Amino acid sequence: MGRKGGRGSRGNKFVGGSSRRGGKGQRGMHGSEDYGSPQDLRKSVLKVFRQRTGKALNHKQVSGALGILNHEVRRAVLALLEDLAEKGKLQDLGRGRYTLAAAEIQEASGAEGTIQISRMGTGFVRMADGNEIRVPKAQTGDAFWGDTVEIEWWQRGRRTTPRVKRVTKRLREHYVVTVTLVRDYAFGKPSDQKIHTDFFIPARHLGEATDGDKVLVALEQWDDPRDQPVGRIVQILGQQGDHEVEMHAILAEFGLPYQFPEEVEVAARAFVPSDAAKPHGLDPVEVARRRDFREVLTMTIDPADAKDFDDALSLRRCENGNWEVGVHIADVTHYLTPGSVLDREAVQRATSVYLVDRTIPMLPEVLSNDLCSLRPHEDRFAFSAVFEMTTKAEVVGRWFGRTVIHSDRRFAYEEAQERLESGEGDHAEELRVLGDLAQELRRKRFQKGGIDFNTEEVRFQLDEEGKPLRVVVKQMKEANKLIEDFMLLANVEVARFLAKVHPEKQVPSRTAVYRVHDRPDPEKLKQLRVFVRRFGHEMPKPTPGNAESLLRDLLAATSGTQEEHTVKTMAIRTMAKAEYNTENIGHYGLAFPYYTHFTSPIRRYPDVMVHRLLQRYLDGKGSADEAPLGGKCHHSSVMEKRAAEAERASIKYKQVEFLSTRIGETFKGLVNGVIGRGLFVEIDENKCEGFVPKESFPWDQWSFDEDRVLFEGLRSGTKIGLGDSITIRVVAADLAKRQLEFEWLEEGEEVD
Repeated sequence: MGRKGGRGSRGNKFVGGSSRRGGKGQRGMHGSEDYGSPQDLRKSVLKVFRQRTGKALNHKQVSGALGILNHEVRRAVLALLEDLAEKGKLQDLGRGRYTLAAAEIQEASGAEGTIQISRMGTGFVRMADGNEIRVPKAQTGDAFWGDTVEIEWWQRGRRTTPRVKRVTKRLREHYVVTVTLVRDYAFGKPSDQKIHTDFFIPARHLGEATDGDKVLVALEQWDDPRDQPVGRIVQILGQQGDHEVEMHAILAEFGLPYQFPEEVEVAARAFVPSDAAKPHGLDPVEVARRRDFREVLTMTIDPADAKDFDDALSLRRCENGNWEVGVHIADVTHYLTPGSVLDREAVQRATSVYLVDRTIPMLPEVLSNDLCSLRPHEDRFAFSAVFEMTTKAEVVGRWFGRTVIHSDRRFAYEEAQERLESGEGDHAEELRVLGDLAQELRRKRFQKGGIDFNTEEVRFQLDEEGKPLRVVVKQMKEANKLIEDFMLLANVEVARFLAKVHPEKQVPSRTAVYRVHDRPDPEKLKQLRVFVRRFGHEMPKPTPGNAESLLRDLLAATSGTQEEHTVKTMAIRTMAKAEYNTENIGHYGLAFPYYTHFTSPIRRYPDVMVHRLLQRYLDGKGSADEAPLGGKCHHSSVMEKRAAEAERASIKYKQVEFLSTRIGETFKGLVNGVIGRGLFVEIDENKCEGFVPKESFPWDQWSFDEDRVLFEGLRSGTKIGLGDSITIRVVAADLAKRQLEFEWLEEGEEVD
């Protein structure tokens, strides 16, 4: 918490009625709260108890949570606890320990929250106000991980204990399990390790399932939480281990569809032109309404295996010597009428899903890969953001509107990169100009506090049966960054236009959809500060004034070092998750006060909402109703997270499958996770991650240091923690659990 002695009041909170401008000891350790009066202190103390609902705390623990070191202030906290207990705000448990009173718990927490259940059965319910309530193992009722539950409080001796009263909403309708037959009944083991119990499947609910089948089960009943839930098989996916079965199982596990309803496909096919007089299917009447960019050089730059093309760039020289750069985005809203069957399906999906071997699109293929896709040598409708830029990438003019374009050239990233490096090949000069402008945009973004969080991506080369042949690690190169920088520019400028930002007050005056990213958690920043010290990096103490620069400076200091990847991984863990919202808080990671997603409507529904808002405001209409947009933003954020989890699950499965043929082989790896049970290690050459249990650590007895996040050998003094390089042997590969187990080898053993 701090260093005692000497100037003992330094860093303590200030309590009292005197002016806050005079005297020592006024600045808080956290820098975010100032106890200028007893009432301020009262509110902060109650906040501590509400954040730790159900826990018994004494005055030292409360003071510690608030960063208070001053003995006088701690005595004030002690007196305040007694007073709060007398007023019924706290419950006195004796021996100086207090907990939040039952009435305060109900008032502070509300009734409902989302539950997470540990492997040991303990529940943690996250309430709407951000507080988390710990529910004992035997009191989680019939809830599964992720369900929405109602909490009630009951008296247990002198304690008030929470329990799940009922499940108000299930996260899942069906559960993916692997069948183990036992005579005329079976047990179903969930694929999702977060589901803390197996299912009992009686004979009447088995259907045609056989031993080892992966199936979907519905929850039939669960009368007694001490028993296993009864499941009914609703669909047989196939035998575990089969590639198609496993990919479909992952989609089902996360509640993601893998095919479109027939009515949706029919609605999409209705857009396929039957009139040969329409060039490339475009209606001449609609073409005439739009700004025509078909004579302007236009290019797409995408992965070599891309099938849909959301965006294209155009470039031409202005008469005054500036450059006109057009960011052209597929005009999905031309085909997606609000409330239509296509639109309802897109709203529900919210995002495309990318597994190791396939894309599950948000829109049917006839739209995503054809009519909406900005394919080369074909006229296409677009929604465009066009910028006039100086050679220093200063935007001196902007235009938004619907266009018709013609892509002259489709570049794969590798082709564009080759031209950027060599300066040779078709359109090399235009790519160089775009590259120079992009670099300048990037430089300015980083100068303003933007953080470079680009990390390595893992991809697999699979055989015809889906078996992984090799792991490919992809890195961001200049061609990738070129596209990213112009997409960021378009997203920022569209966000500011949507919000109609007042030039002086810098506040929005109409409803918009934003991509927001909150500041890092101060507590996690403190942990990061302790962590990087072991690499010799001294990170300044987090304060409101330096939060913008802390992570940027740290990543710059570790760039090119051995610990760069580890520090970047830990820094990302301190960050909040980006999400969609109609309330703007800015985008911390990119250092943009206004930011949205405009550039990928083929694969993200929020971009569709942004296109509709943009056209609404271009037409001069009033501010849109916030309520329906807010609901869709929340749903899109949830589905985005679910899709990312499914992608990680598919990658993890293929990593385990890849190493299942290499049991006994040894590799060099990097420790990228440490918990009391052992180490998580990522293999250097293929980025596969496995777990080294503490019981298999070599040559010593090991103690886990939670504060420093490392293990220390009691005899040797050897320390092993995040960022350390070790040699491991692959011991086991459990495909059902998608888990790899490694053994940590003593120094000097050979690596294959």
